[in-house]
Amino acid sequence: MERPYGEVMSQLVQKTLIDVWPRLFRYAMRLAREPEGARDLLQQCALNALGAPNKPMDGRATRAWLFRILHNAWIDKCRHDRVAVMETATAPIGGEAWHFDDRLISEITVRQALSRLEPSHREIIELIDIRGFKYAEAAAMLDLALGTVMSRLSRARLALLKEIEGSNLRSFDQERRRSS
Repeated sequence: MERPYGEVMSQLVQKTLIDVWPRLFRYAMRLAREPEGARDLLQQCALNALGAPNKPMDGRATRAWLFRILHNAWIDKCRHDRVAVMETATAPIGGEAWHFDDRLISEITVRQALSRLEPSHREIIELIDIRGFKYAEAAAMLDLALGTVMSRLSRARLALLKEIEGSNLRSFDQERRRSS
């Protein structure tokens, strides 16, 4: 006996939710900026996805659809709360110990600069540069035209570079040259 179409689609959504849950949580953390808010967004995403009447038919489309639902849940929360998103302290990826290495200093610098960007810039960099979505996938998730995504990403990258350049962190070589 064949299963009904709706049941098959719900199972696809459940399987995709399980598969991408950690990635969805990291994205929710970037948006909410704190664990409780991220968990709330993730729960709302799951509820909306499982309760949606029309679901995508394949896994890749379902993944992008879930990220879009999460993004829309965040927008709804921001509109409802009417408050600024709280920032969290930055921590090294994977809980690595501080070793004063350039890679770690660069990572902290980029994270701090990223946290100072406006939400639309932070979001586009998160989706394309950090999460690895294609421009077309990000456009679908954000409900924007492809050209808008490309220009927004370009502006976001320039803003990120400006924030990094304006940072008070400088390499030792630059400091030595200034004091000489």
